[in-house]
Amino acid sequence: MNLFLYFLTVIIWGTTWIAIKLQLGVVAIPVSIFYRFALAGLVLFAALLLTRKLQRMDRRGHLLCLGQGLCLFCLNFLCFYTATQWIPSGLVSVVFSAATLWNALNARLWFGTRIAPRVMVAGVVGFSGLVLLFWPELAGQQASHETLLGLGFALLGTFCFSTGNMLSSLQQRAGLRPLTGNAYSMLYGAAVLLAGCLIAGVPFRFDTSTAYVGALVYLAIPGSVIGFTAYLTLVGRMGPARAAYCTVLFPVVALSVSTFAEGYQWTPAALLGLALVMFGNLLVFTKWTPFARRAVA
Repeated sequence: MNLFLYFLTVIIWGTTWIAIKLQLGVVAIPVSIFYRFALAGLVLFAALLLTRKLQRMDRRGHLLCLGQGLCLFCLNFLCFYTATQWIPSGLVSVVFSAATLWNALNARLWFGTRIAPRVMVAGVVGFSGLVLLFWPELAGQQASHETLLGLGFALLGTFCFSTGNMLSSLQQRAGLRPLTGNAYSMLYGAAVLLAGCLIAGVPFRFDTSTAYVGALVYLAIPGSVIGFTAYLTLVGRMGPARAAYCTVLFPVVALSVSTFAEGYQWTPAALLGLALVMFGNLLVFTKWTPFARRAVA
């Protein structure tokens, strides 16, 4: 089951970039994100009510969902979208892949979970592979004030993503299932986005084109309802560090799709990077490693 959830998350989130790209233009970015999570939250909430699987929560549960909504369904998306204004999307992907390391460190700080060396090694190997995959973009990026701003927002977005993972772990340890947690968290995140847009005076436009509406539905249902539920279930079952290795595979899937959709050309460096990412994936899911019997206390 873990492997199915893992690759389901990778396939879904590795293809959402197409839908995100189709949304750029008429509608302001924060408004598009609001539409996405408002629709996802309402659909998930309605489904849970109809099937009578919506769990009751106490005040602490609502506070955890508010925090998760703020981190996972609001701030991290705003940070990543903002980062891409100043740095290439490839560099953003490389920074986001560090979520594996962030999650391992945060799990240690939040829960006292031992850091498994093979997960850390896998994270470094996967990170190195992504650097090779996106080397042309990285090499062409000039150091500047804008670059530093972009990197800062990408790092902040990754930290928010990791913090949202920890809050989901707390929910699941308290007996709150990911479906209920996500339903409330998405609605809380959408409410924060709505308030921010109203305060900032961001115009609420809507693009009625087939491309925009189709992209919105894909991002809300498969991309959010299914993708986040599968991923956060993995966080509870596998631990935050191993589950976060998904973030290393997303760009690989995206580039594979881009090969057919946009004519992406694979280079020897990119193929070596792909091999490193796959090897890191092997380390995450198998116990074959020289460090298998040792862990950082």
